Amino acid sequence: MDLQTYRETSLRIWDEMAPGWEDRREWILGVTGAINEWLAGQVDPQPGESILDVAAGTGDLGFIAAERVGADGKVLCTDFSPEMLEAARRNGERRGLSNVEYRVLDAERMGLDNNSVDGVLCRWGYMLMADPAAALRETRRVLRDGGTLAFAVWQTPDRNPWAAIPGVTLVQRGHMPPPEPGAPGIFAMGLADRIVELVTGAGFGEPRLEELTFEWRYAADDLWDTLTRIAGPLAAVINGLPDEEQRATRAAIEESLAQYRRDGEFVVPAACWGVTA
Repeated sequence: MDLQTYRETSLRIWDEMAPGWEDRREWILGVTGAINEWLAGQVDPQPGESILDVAAGTGDLGFIAAERVGADGKVLCTDFSPEMLEAARRNGERRGLSNVEYRVLDAERMGLDNNSVDGVLCRWGYMLMADPAAALRETRRVLRDGGTLAFAVWQTPDRNPWAAIPGVTLVQRGHMPPPEPGAPGIFAMGLADRIVELVTGAGFGEPRLEELTFEWRYAADDLWDTLTRIAGPLAAVINGLPDEEQRATRAAIEESLAQYRRDGEFVVPAACWGVTA
């Protein structure tokens, strides 16, 4: 895989996904809010501190920290996607937050001063980066000694059928190649040993890992709307299919997920690692 091409494609995809993430923000927050609370609790922002939110998306995780650091503190809300960052800015303005700075930022090359933040948060970002080792080294560089990093990454495909089954279906139907071993992607940091290797290699101490589980609940057309509007690379592939093949692919995915259908909804398990370093 050419990593520069991956970076450029990823940026284009996530800019395109931003409207869907903004439209579905309340639903996403309702399903995944407990992950945000866990991450914020690990960093435990204190009044007056400076907190960095990496790959912030619509900003809700960092905004928890903003409420806790108070008027004398600051949260730097960052994403490499300008469109995502604008969605976060609108979200923060609606909340009346005045202690948040919004900045387009490449996590692999942050452009921030050494030892400039007291804590770092990142939800489901590092595994999608072209070079997570570089991003984690940058994170360590900007984090003050004694500061805490808390992040979440997805566990392995068998623990996350909500993403694995649509991905496998697209591979089986010839719409995308199987994932390359070691390439960036949703499950690139699914194994605990890989996380420990990356985190300690970046200069952190031995990380603490905790399994965090929840269920995605898709009512009516939510499943397909999610797959076509917020699912990143999967959405990009699906949206590029002819209409007839889109319909056939949807039917195949829903059939494969039929075991998770409950009272008119798809209720699909999800598992991620919560990591503190």
